[in-house]
Amino acid sequence: MMSLLKNTISCWRTHGLQGSCIQSHMRILFAGIKTYDIPPDYSDVVLPDKPKLKFLNKVPNFKKAKKEKKKLRDIQGPAQAANTFTVGSYAIVALGGGYIHWGHIEMIRLTINRKMDVRSTFAKWRINAPYKPITRKGLGQRMGGGKGAIDHYVTPVRCGRLIVEVGGRVELGEVEPILTEVAKKLPFPARVVSRESLAAMHAEQAEKEQNNQNPWTFREVACGNMLGIRKVLSPLDLHNHGRFTGKFHLPGRV
Repeated sequence: MMSLLKNTISCWRTHGLQGSCIQSHMRILFAGIKTYDIPPDYSDVVLPDKPKLKFLNKVPNFKKAKKEKKKLRDIQGPAQAANTFTVGSYAIVALGGGYIHWGHIEMIRLTINRKMDVRSTFAKWRINAPYKPITRKGLGQRMGGGKGAIDHYVTPVRCGRLIVEVGGRVELGEVEPILTEVAKKLPFPARVVSRESLAAMHAEQAEKEQNNQNPWTFREVACGNMLGIRKVLSPLDLHNHGRFTGKFHLPGRV
């Protein structure tokens, strides 16, 4: 510091009031004022007694297991339940339909419980334990003989449903790597969202529908039966206005 002052004074005496020389030496002596963001207030956050994800049974406790049809409507269309936050601040939301096996549930539970800090974080399930039976015949059996025996159970998930919620005295940057690691291993597309980002997604979709400039939307074409398109459309297409193709979601269509 003293050497910089001596160099500045000597330069001023030698060259007079030349601003470039003084500024070049004094530029190091002054630092700008740093501004930091105000940390969030977690005074109203209450951690539960058991913050970790609980164990979900692999087989439901039925008195008598019954076989079911495929019922693909369980994974088609938008989710009507568990599509909003309850107590958490961050979650994993499904961007398509599919079935969650018990192995996926255990992967989610072990990954989150091992890597989260239970002193400041809690997690909560937003899906049920596996309850839908999936039948399968043994290898090498001949065709016929009726429906096969129950092999395992799965949990059907629709687009827009929250899989797991995470909350507590944490920010998104602390839990996002954990939730992203889980979302990549799920059998359907999923992403990590917060309360603000989920509300922004819904607002963006509503804005697209309200400010759409194209008059020939799927709804107008289907309702007007243009080119006889009603012959190849299913009731699900008419109900969802073509925003879903089976279990897949089409975000660009309004």
